[in-house]
Amino acid sequence: MFSAMLGEAWHAMGANRLRTFLTMLGMVIGVSAVVLMMAIGQGAEASVKRSISAMGSNLFIVLSGPPNMGGARSATGNAVSLNVKDAEAITELDGIASVAPISTGKAQVVFGSNNWNTDVIGTTASYLDIRDWNLTAGYSFSDSDVRSATRVALIGDTVAQNIFGDDIDPVGKTIRLKQNPFVVLGVLAKKGQSLDGRDQDDTIIVPLTTAQRKLFGNQIPGSVRQIMVQAQSDNVMVLAEENINGLLNQRHRIRDGADSDFSVRNLTALANSAAETTRTMSLLLGAIASVSLLVGGIGIMNIMLVSVTERTREIGIRMAIGARQRDILMQFLLEAIGISIVGCLIGILIGVGGAYAVNAFTGTEIIIATHTVAIAFGVAASIGIFFGFYPARKAARLNPIEALRYQ
Repeated sequence: MFSAMLGEAWHAMGANRLRTFLTMLGMVIGVSAVVLMMAIGQGAEASVKRSISAMGSNLFIVLSGPPNMGGARSATGNAVSLNVKDAEAITELDGIASVAPISTGKAQVVFGSNNWNTDVIGTTASYLDIRDWNLTAGYSFSDSDVRSATRVALIGDTVAQNIFGDDIDPVGKTIRLKQNPFVVLGVLAKKGQSLDGRDQDDTIIVPLTTAQRKLFGNQIPGSVRQIMVQAQSDNVMVLAEENINGLLNQRHRIRDGADSDFSVRNLTALANSAAETTRTMSLLLGAIASVSLLVGGIGIMNIMLVSVTERTREIGIRMAIGARQRDILMQFLLEAIGISIVGCLIGILIGVGGAYAVNAFTGTEIIIATHTVAIAFGVAASIGIFFGFYPARKAARLNPIEALRYQ
């Protein structure tokens, strides 16, 4: 019985192919838009999560400045107000896991006939632990290298590719930074882009004292541009930030109510905020695309109502020869569900294909999650049932005598 009804529904759909296709088009566009938008949104969310993971966990960065000179305030990081002693004092605070003072700059790195301009980070051995940064080859420098200002370096993957290529093992080779020879101790694992789009692999890490004495100079002995701090856990982040502010205000003799000559930024909070924003945008894109499904459902209801009107006499004949109300209801409901499901399947294929096309032509990361496709399919089928029920019910409740008289 059910198979016969299904056959009748399929025959009715095929009798008006153009109208069926136009009715189905709303579901096709809706489902494909949902799949495509969610694939792009989830890809962006995954990219942000990777950047957060690459950055490290439970991080603060303490920046010098801004200074106030004659009422003019310059950018954060331009003042010379932090030093290595500050970093050592922060290490003793409760809730602090590790601290790394940092001095940064740009330098031209040279090996043989190859050269490359890159960022140079002068820091301590704890920096790699704080950033959760591994090595793919070689080993890191030690605290003794920092104390003796040894000319050794760790190079990022981008620098290694541009200076050494694929045929040369960088470990043990001598490079030149500002005419100073440095021995490459190791190659850093790939980190990818940061949240601000900067290539984290385009960098060289050297001992802090080496950077200060041999590369960038240091007008005030022991001064640093910034200090990276890692808290012991997410639960102590607020307490750790308060302790850092209190300690540095005390060490720098900042009076109550006066501006501090440093700033503390919670990198983890900023990263989580970026992740939440991306997640919200992903859901928003899916919600906007879902409106197309609603429009498609309304289209199905309208066409089914027209179909009921056109087939009123046919319905009367069926009832006259013994068809029950539930048989008429099921027949028209099957037509609505069939249009929804076929349109949904076509929409899924177009959405998945469109997502891969976006990835191929723009390089945008996409993630096609099975649950997203399943939800789109389920919603489309539900919309078909919901908007198809009223026309089907109207057809089932027609008076057989009046239906037979309908012209």
